[in-house]
Amino acid sequence: MTDTSTRPWWAAFGPGLVFAGAAVGVSHLVQSTRAGASFGLAALVVVVLACAVKFPAFRFGPLYAGATGHSLLAAYRRQGRWTLVIFALLTLCTMFTVTAAVTLVTAGIAIPVLGLGPWLAATVGAAHGPLAVSAVLLAGAAILLALGGYPWLDRFIKFVMPVLSVATLAATLLALRHIEWSWAALLPDRTLFTAPGVAFTVALIGWMPSAIDISVWSSLWTVARARQGDGIVHTRGALLDFDAGYAVTLLLALAFVVLGTAVMHGRGIGFENSPPAFATQVIDLYASMLGDWSRPVIGACALLVMISTVVTVVDGFPRVIAALLAQWQAELHGAAAAGEGDRRVYRAAFAVVALGALAILAFGMQSFKGLVDLATTISFLTAPVLAWFNHRAVHGDDVAPALRPGVVLRRWSLAAIAVQAAFAAWFVWTFFVAG
Repeated sequence: MTDTSTRPWWAAFGPGLVFAGAAVGVSHLVQSTRAGASFGLAALVVVVLACAVKFPAFRFGPLYAGATGHSLLAAYRRQGRWTLVIFALLTLCTMFTVTAAVTLVTAGIAIPVLGLGPWLAATVGAAHGPLAVSAVLLAGAAILLALGGYPWLDRFIKFVMPVLSVATLAATLLALRHIEWSWAALLPDRTLFTAPGVAFTVALIGWMPSAIDISVWSSLWTVARARQGDGIVHTRGALLDFDAGYAVTLLLALAFVVLGTAVMHGRGIGFENSPPAFATQVIDLYASMLGDWSRPVIGACALLVMISTVVTVVDGFPRVIAALLAQWQAELHGAAAAGEGDRRVYRAAFAVVALGALAILAFGMQSFKGLVDLATTISFLTAPVLAWFNHRAVHGDDVAPALRPGVVLRRWSLAAIAVQAAFAAWFVWTFFVAG
């Protein structure tokens, strides 16, 4: 059911912060920091433009859920089986690399922050430490989600995100005095237009603020949040909740660019290629600029960033797989509507995703930065397809005309799809065809 009346709008709050928890992670801590280190304040413009281009596609997730009471997967099914198939293939192409990337980064941060290095070296060996900690993180997330499901996820993120936001913004305010502000600093230099610069910019945009398939997760979380209460999706609250979460992701992305600029830009510092070494490097650099007292603040901030991402990612992919299977079964049997998935399928999918991610980390991961850039680049290339699916969803017959996007948002969406498609086509041509 949906509701557009005067029911309490705050009843729908929660999925927007869960969205922020999924978005604020590798894209912020790793990619935004690298962007600030490489391009300085000019990276702020890239981050703002990326978030602006993706905004309509992301917002259409809770909008569709609020208008229909169903997830975007129901809309994909209405567009034809081929849409479900394409989304399923895109999910299969990203779920293992994305899970592996976010878990590896989190493990790399946890090792120095929690002082696990000596113990891991003595037990499993330093080289296998990140893999062992990744397995523990996935097991911990499994226990959290198995015991509490979405309600525990909702409560966990509502605790983590405020703490994370305050810690990050406090560190950013302290770093501002180390930056030379000018309009010229916002202009990109020639390094941005080199082949490595373009490749990194593509990777940055791919997950800035997140991959667009998170919009499907967002619609599923919106429906799940409604089931916690009266079973009604409060449209106004769902959209306000999303807008607040999106604003948080943008603000924190800008903060991490500023931090990267303050501590690394123009200093000739290269990024370490192993997760623990990268985490230690970033924390040490912040401490050298802000003082040793800031070390636990930065460490806790970074760890909270990534824990929130791991928990939401390992919930999102299995939730989508369960819902996809439910939609497919309903399509095959000619059912008018489908549920959002069986918990048994969810648990089985969780196991497959976790084991697949660990397999990548154990046998296929040669480069930390390479894994992150691969996952983010795949998300970049699939963005225009998913944005088009979402645009069609909210303009379908099952969405009441009064609840469809207005003229400005509709044109914004179409322009964003065109920009993403053109940029993706140019990138493929330049780096894979002509190159």
